[in-house]
Amino acid sequence: MEKNTNSKEIKAEEEIKKTEPVLQEKQTTKAEEEPETTSHVKTESAKKITFCICLSLSIVLAIFLVLSTIFALLNVNNTRILSGIYIDTVNVSGLTKEEAKEALSNALNNNLALTIRIYNGDYETSFLPEQIEAKFDIDAAIDAAYRIGRDGSFIQNNYTILFTLLEPVSIQPTLQYNEEALNSIASSIAEKLPDKVIEPSYYVEDSNLIITKGHSGNVVDTESLKQQMITSIQNTRETKKEIEIPVNYVECQAIDLDAIYQEVKKAPQDAYYTSDPFVVYPHVNGVDFAISLEEAKKLLEEDKEEYTIPLQSIPPAVTTNQIGTEAFPDLLSSFKTYYYESNVNRTTNLKLSASKINGTVLLPGEVFSYNQVVGKRTIEAGYRDAAIYSGGKVVDGLGGGICQISSTLYDAVVLANLEIVERSNHGFVTSYLDAGWDATVVYGAIDFKFKNSRKYPIKIVASVSNGVAEFQIFGKKEEVEYEVDIETKVIASIPFKVRYVNDSTLAAGKTKVLQGGSNGCKVEAYKVLKQNGQEVSRTLLSRDTYNAMEKIIARGTKK
Repeated sequence: MEKNTNSKEIKAEEEIKKTEPVLQEKQTTKAEEEPETTSHVKTESAKKITFCICLSLSIVLAIFLVLSTIFALLNVNNTRILSGIYIDTVNVSGLTKEEAKEALSNALNNNLALTIRIYNGDYETSFLPEQIEAKFDIDAAIDAAYRIGRDGSFIQNNYTILFTLLEPVSIQPTLQYNEEALNSIASSIAEKLPDKVIEPSYYVEDSNLIITKGHSGNVVDTESLKQQMITSIQNTRETKKEIEIPVNYVECQAIDLDAIYQEVKKAPQDAYYTSDPFVVYPHVNGVDFAISLEEAKKLLEEDKEEYTIPLQSIPPAVTTNQIGTEAFPDLLSSFKTYYYESNVNRTTNLKLSASKINGTVLLPGEVFSYNQVVGKRTIEAGYRDAAIYSGGKVVDGLGGGICQISSTLYDAVVLANLEIVERSNHGFVTSYLDAGWDATVVYGAIDFKFKNSRKYPIKIVASVSNGVAEFQIFGKKEEVEYEVDIETKVIASIPFKVRYVNDSTLAAGKTKVLQGGSNGCKVEAYKVLKQNGQEVSRTLLSRDTYNAMEKIIARGTKK
């Protein structure tokens, strides 16, 4: 009996042991379930917070969209510039384009009327913006102001509208000006600066090389000056505009005679021509120092402001007028006048002046000056006294007669269809040419000039002999040539007056003609071009007035 009881107890204990793990497992599972419940609560809480945030953002966005829509609707038909917009210093908020333009024009144009003072030390000058054609691009600035809040997307425009209310926007109008005029003014200021640096320089005068010493001084920073000038115009807040000229002090360079010599020295070049294509290449005289380079350097050792070094001209072996008639194959024109060989002095003057011109070659576009080629009429040059017009009378004067040469050349030039640059008529009608055909000259005062307006070079051939003064002009004929004539028309006559002068050496009641009178006139001269005998054109050459030469009669008073 006891064994059974024990046996049952042992089984009961085993059953209990078998059951304990299960209970432990259940207890463990229950313990694990508690944190799972807490996490779930936290997740639910986070979702609620997220929902609230999203809801708030949605509400804000909705409010923003509603306000934006209302704001947009309020501005959709607005034709005025938004609030908070400035152009330069002018508040254009709420203005139409026309109103803004009027307000802006008044402000900016007043600024452009202000004089800008420019100075450095005692030197002072000034300029007005109008000198560089300065103006503000007002229309572009107004367009830019008007586009603010209109040229973006719906949202962008609304944002811009709101932003300008909080932070004003300023637009600077573009300044337009003439860059070349600005450069010219700045260069002029730099040139006129009293204490500017002066570098050594040189020039050729007659047969001398003139070298001037330099001086240290200031150099204007023209780029900085120009920028300050523009900035001063753009600054509309300034009512007193002043600019101090920006300068830098610079030491001048020493005279470099070796470099000058290399620039001045020139080898002579012979004249020549080519036939295909037809081109005449004129001669070039060579140039060299008339003293040695070492002697010239010794001259520069003296402390002087200016140094003179003599030069010599080196002629080429072949000059332009020596290259032969084949370079000037065609006679383009000729003209002659007549003179009295018995008048020796006058004949001498004619021959001397004509010889100066004989052989002259002019390239296309080159200008001939009678006074420059013939030179000053002096006794040293060989000229003599002969009859000239002076003070309304015929008197003797040095170089009398040379106007016959200039007049003869003038007519040959017109007949060669060349361009007249400068020409004047005599005060009285000449004895050797009709009115309208002459050309007077006075050295240093009145010149006769013409240009070779043809495609090819020309050569002038002059001769004075046996009572005939003649000019011939040679060259090469062009594809189209004309027959040229000079026609004159008298449009008015000026009668001469008679003047009596008392003569105590002449018996009373007697008279003597001292100067015969001649009528004056007004004349028009024309150059007429023809082809095959038919007139192609008629060009006015000149309108000339010739004075009447009074008749002078001596009246005797001797008793």
